[in-house]
Amino acid sequence: MTTDTATDVFEEHRPVLLGVAYRMLGRVADAEDVVQDAWLRWAGGDRSEVREPRGYLVRITTRLAIDRLRQIKARGETYVGPWLPEPYLTDFGDTAPDTAERAVLADSVSLAVLVVLESLSPLERAVFVLREAFGYPYADIAAMLDRGEPAVRQLAGRARKHVEERRPRYEVDPARRRDLTERFLAAAAGGDLEALMELLAPDVRLVGDSGGKSRAPLRVLRSADKVGRFLLGAARKGAPDLSFRFLELNGGPAVLVLSGGKPDSVLQLDVADGRVQAVYVIRNPDKLRPLAAAG
Repeated sequence: MTTDTATDVFEEHRPVLLGVAYRMLGRVADAEDVVQDAWLRWAGGDRSEVREPRGYLVRITTRLAIDRLRQIKARGETYVGPWLPEPYLTDFGDTAPDTAERAVLADSVSLAVLVVLESLSPLERAVFVLREAFGYPYADIAAMLDRGEPAVRQLAGRARKHVEERRPRYEVDPARRRDLTERFLAAAAGGDLEALMELLAPDVRLVGDSGGKSRAPLRVLRSADKVGRFLLGAARKGAPDLSFRFLELNGGPAVLVLSGGKPDSVLQLDVADGRVQAVYVIRNPDKLRPLAAAG
């Protein structure tokens, strides 16, 4: 395999590798670093025995992501306030030609699921991502991780049970989520508390991620009354020269809020039964920086 061919093969599979790494880490920069390390190993290694490049590259990427995740956990860094994954622009392209497969990929990269995945061990997370998001057979996962198939099945069962117990239920139809997001935004921006309360589920949660670097609640807000009043208060204070742009982030519609043309925050809703079940607000400027080009 020539260098040019090796580059072409790697670039063909880059979207899948980035998808694996991001689901493993929940951090765009870390995922990109892992994929770059995988490229260096691919480019500098002996590829003569590689019969199935995608599987080989996913194996390298997964192992590197496990190592990175273990390093992050070992550092035990404390985060100021609630943590949410970095917003991730999603475009599944040719990686998911089937509608059902796209729904699975979108769910596996959602903010709600990624928050739950943070509580898994690195190995459990790897098995869950490879099995549930990308549909790899247990035997292939076992080979990738140098584990026996029974052990992998046990890890998968434990991870799946953990996620299902903690995964919030929400509407995956993007058109319905987009419609409710537009109505939600209009009510909040217009200061219409009554209209806003009609959209919020009684037990709605608001999770604000600022990392202590901008203004956002340092605890999860719960109940329609608390969330509604907070949103209207934030809208009244506002930021100068606000504008809004809809994007697809983490598999669903989201709003990029711009102040003076620069990213100020990201807003995304979880919706079920026609009501807003959760409001995610990302205001950590480090997490918003990659979206500057999207603005």
